[in-house]
Amino acid sequence: MKILVFGAGVLGCNLARNLFRAGKDVTLLAREKWAEELQKNGLRIKDKFSPRMSVSHLPVVTALKPDDVYDVIFVVMRYTQLDAILDTLRTNRTKNIVFVGNNVRAKALASSLPEKNVLFAFALSAGHRESDHVASIDLKKITIGQLRGAPSNEPLIGQIFDGTKYRVVYEPNMEDYLLCHAAFVLPAAFACYKTDGSLKKLKGDTAYLNRLIDANIEGYRAIRDAGYEILPKGDQDFESAAYRKTCLRFFKLMCATSLGKICASDHAMNAIDEMSALNRDLKRFFDENGAKYPVWLELEKEAGKYLRADERAGQ
Repeated sequence: MKILVFGAGVLGCNLARNLFRAGKDVTLLAREKWAEELQKNGLRIKDKFSPRMSVSHLPVVTALKPDDVYDVIFVVMRYTQLDAILDTLRTNRTKNIVFVGNNVRAKALASSLPEKNVLFAFALSAGHRESDHVASIDLKKITIGQLRGAPSNEPLIGQIFDGTKYRVVYEPNMEDYLLCHAAFVLPAAFACYKTDGSLKKLKGDTAYLNRLIDANIEGYRAIRDAGYEILPKGDQDFESAAYRKTCLRFFKLMCATSLGKICASDHAMNAIDEMSALNRDLKRFFDENGAKYPVWLELEKEAGKYLRADERAGQ
């Protein structure tokens, strides 16, 4: 199986490395100086919980040409970068396209590629890119599937990940999954912006952390009331005391340890444009469905210069 990973940020590099290690025919598409670094010294990844740097010498290209044919293309780029590559994907002959990462316009994105078999995925890895390597945490778990009602891609997914160390979760309703994911991560991004990227400033601030949970619950409620499913299914009892207790424990851990930096603030501070666009589009969804989300708006306001300035620039 011939695979292209289109995008060489943290997620794309981890995905390419894991598939390559399993013996897959993987090519990584990167740009400019980072492409030169990969071609010269290989893909170098330093996992937080590993003492050694992994090095993978896999093929690297700098463009996708119309006649390049792959069995599947994983598009691993920021939400704000996707529109710019749609023409490239349309003119390429590859049929199977998987968009990996944050997305609250999954249905519209799939509709823009009517000749393709479009899937969506979310991988649990995080970190940041240095000049010569990637520093990351990679939990080797990926949730992947298509839109609700579309033909199943489970056999294709099984073939792609066969032999890898991934825990693969097949989700046949990725639009709802990604909406819910955005409703969970955006309040955490607000916290990163409130603290200028230093979540440890919130250590012990239980009142503020509970407001993050309140905003998440507002988002989940809006999604549910609009007729969408709350996913993963473990979050469906999101108005319960047990759910709040679990979330509070998670946020306290993020603020008390280096996990907050690696898993949240690194990306939030380096992808303000993406977080702002997700926030803008998710609020549009809330408004179109008549939802009320006052705590969300308060937290957004407290995020200060980051989101508000970027949103004004994007309008």
